[in-house]
Amino acid sequence: MTPRPQPAHTTSTGTGTAGAGWLALDHQLCFALYAASLAMTKAYKPLLAPLGLTYPQYLVLLVLWEGDGITVSQLGERLTLDSGTLTPLLKRLEAQALVQRLRDVADERRVLLRLTPAGRALRARAEAVPQAIACATACDLQQIGALAGQLHGLRRQLQVTPVPLVPADGPAPPSTPATP
Repeated sequence: MTPRPQPAHTTSTGTGTAGAGWLALDHQLCFALYAASLAMTKAYKPLLAPLGLTYPQYLVLLVLWEGDGITVSQLGERLTLDSGTLTPLLKRLEAQALVQRLRDVADERRVLLRLTPAGRALRARAEAVPQAIACATACDLQQIGALAGQLHGLRRQLQVTPVPLVPADGPAPPSTPATP
């Protein structure tokens, strides 16, 4: 089998092949997901500002609107966030009187999260956010749900599948589709 020719890329100085092949930024799935995540967060910002929420606060409330009375550790598992990230986030939501943190009487090591009446009422105002995102991305909610499902599946697969190292003389990088 004849090796596929590598695209010619140059460094910022105009010489060399740094960034050629697998190490080209455009070949990195992680960067595509990172850039997409930043773009989505930016799209949510003006929709959440009138609600007085940041994107991470919105995510916390989405989980609590699905099921109130969960523990901080359950919330962390659901959002894949550690307690060091969640604690300040929950304190801000508590200061806004949207969430209460309560010690579990059965086990004082556990902290339960409960929506306040204001937190429950905010749900009605937040109902417009998913539709606005669908309009902004030119997708309908069904397409967004399907994409989200595919990405969750990919995340689960990456969590359980070890990533093999590719030898230096391994397969050629994926080809970049031509732009019309």
